[in-house]
Amino acid sequence: MNELLEKGRTHDCGALRASEVGAEVVLMGWAGSNRDHGGLIFIDLRDRYGVTQVVADPSYDEAAHALAERVRGEWVLAVQGVVIERPEGMANPNLDTGEIEVRITKLEILSEARTPPFEIEDDSDAGEALRLQYRYLDLRRSALRENFIRRHQATQVIRNFLTENHFVDVETPMLTRSTPEGARDYLVPSRLARGSFFALPQSPQMFKQILMVAGFDRYYQIVKCFRDEDLRADRQPEFTQIDVECSFLNRDTFFGLMEGLVARIWKEVGGVEIETPFERLPYAEAIAQYGTDRPDRRFGMKLATITDVAGASEFKVFKGAVEKGGVARAMAGPGMASASRKEIDDIIARAQELGAGGLAWAKRTENGYESNITKFFLDGQLEEIGARAGVEVGDLLMMVADAPAVSASVLGHLREEIGARLGLASRDDAKFDFCWVVDFPLLEYDEAEKRFHALHHPFTAPVPEDAPLFDSDPGAIRSQAYDMVVNGNEIGGGSQRIHRRDVQQKMFAALDMDEEEAQRRFGFFMEALEFGTPPHGGIAFGLDRIMMLLTGAPSIRDVIAFPKTQKATCLMTGAPASVERLQLRELGIDGAYR
Repeated sequence: MNELLEKGRTHDCGALRASEVGAEVVLMGWAGSNRDHGGLIFIDLRDRYGVTQVVADPSYDEAAHALAERVRGEWVLAVQGVVIERPEGMANPNLDTGEIEVRITKLEILSEARTPPFEIEDDSDAGEALRLQYRYLDLRRSALRENFIRRHQATQVIRNFLTENHFVDVETPMLTRSTPEGARDYLVPSRLARGSFFALPQSPQMFKQILMVAGFDRYYQIVKCFRDEDLRADRQPEFTQIDVECSFLNRDTFFGLMEGLVARIWKEVGGVEIETPFERLPYAEAIAQYGTDRPDRRFGMKLATITDVAGASEFKVFKGAVEKGGVARAMAGPGMASASRKEIDDIIARAQELGAGGLAWAKRTENGYESNITKFFLDGQLEEIGARAGVEVGDLLMMVADAPAVSASVLGHLREEIGARLGLASRDDAKFDFCWVVDFPLLEYDEAEKRFHALHHPFTAPVPEDAPLFDSDPGAIRSQAYDMVVNGNEIGGGSQRIHRRDVQQKMFAALDMDEEEAQRRFGFFMEALEFGTPPHGGIAFGLDRIMMLLTGAPSIRDVIAFPKTQKATCLMTGAPASVERLQLRELGIDGAYR
């Protein structure tokens, strides 16, 4: 029987201070290092609250000392002892408990442990795959554990703020109908309706809109969502959204509410004051100046459109691209005129890797522009291009002429990569620059499929004055969509929604979806719109991405307790895994695996 376990701990391992000297205490936790100093055995006892040094002295208690000699790293201990002041000069300023130690009077080993496959320390050099395989050990590291304590704080702040503002937390189904539009669904076969499948929700989109029809004018949910898509460092197959929907609010009022929410999170969890209101940046301006709809505005290097000058030059590559309907853009690389030819060749190769046919360049010196392409430009043309791009003496002028989306995307990526390389912005930068990106196109045309897709989703409302364009020029319709962006990261996306059936039908028709297909896939939703639907809109914030920014974590996996790899597998459990043939037979899908 473990007497100390029955007795219960009196303090956690981060609580004791010099004021407790002389007190008898009971602590429990994991053993860190075990150090034998001339018969005295020192053990760092650790729990999630901190570390306390405990010492076994044979002259004080021989039985406890004998047990302490056996203790190894990560064994679970219960310790009873007396708080004493550390000897002069031996205090540890790096520990909250560094002024004291506990002299053991009784020691119990609650659990022994195998030697861990890596050291449980904040600066572990273990590879990520090994740490994910033994995630329960990885989570013992205080730096990683702190991410989840802060995540807990964030969710409390979110719930408190939204409750204060009259939002109601409503759970929506995890098993729902597959309505694929964008990423692939994760499908769940039904045992009771063989041949039919549920889908795990990519978003509670239609349910939260139906809640608006039902009269819940302010809804929120911190909810799991699922998308079967290719992964990156900031993507996971299952992720957590802060899902919000409101009725009867104009956009300005809604923006103010959401800015207040984000400012509260950053202040109470990150200790950072955020200035509101956020600037609103039109989508077209974001693309033209930054090459992306999620711009990092902490540094300059803005893109400049130079199509007119490039088309009037004698540079055949540029003239040809412009004649084909392309757009030429330019960007300055601050202080990069000193770049070697290899460094410039690497930039050109990167531009080609990103999809451009090539990249032209010129160095701005005291004597003007120097490059092997200057002869193809008339007097004053490079100076005009440089002036638009903000090129100064000592800078490198970079230019791309290609399809409109390509020239923007390529220079946008290069801007971010070069900006990071030059130290103009980094993930651990304490500056947070927020903005709203607004006025997105409603639709984008897919040349391969010869049809339109919804740029956001098919329930996004068009700008009212553009609605007539459904019949004449759908590609020119602007949407009432908006994204909240900070430091080059989209942390939230939403829109004002379509709340009339006739407009929703026009949207489906623009997506090449006939009435029969629309009824089959969305009939229940279309019917709901007929029963008095209020104007409404909402947003979904990525909680995982927000926490990655607040903690400075290099990967979203560092703020998710049990994440998947980039191949959507769990190294700890081995999921996904095969199942018994009987299970497949019960689901009526056994034949598919023969």
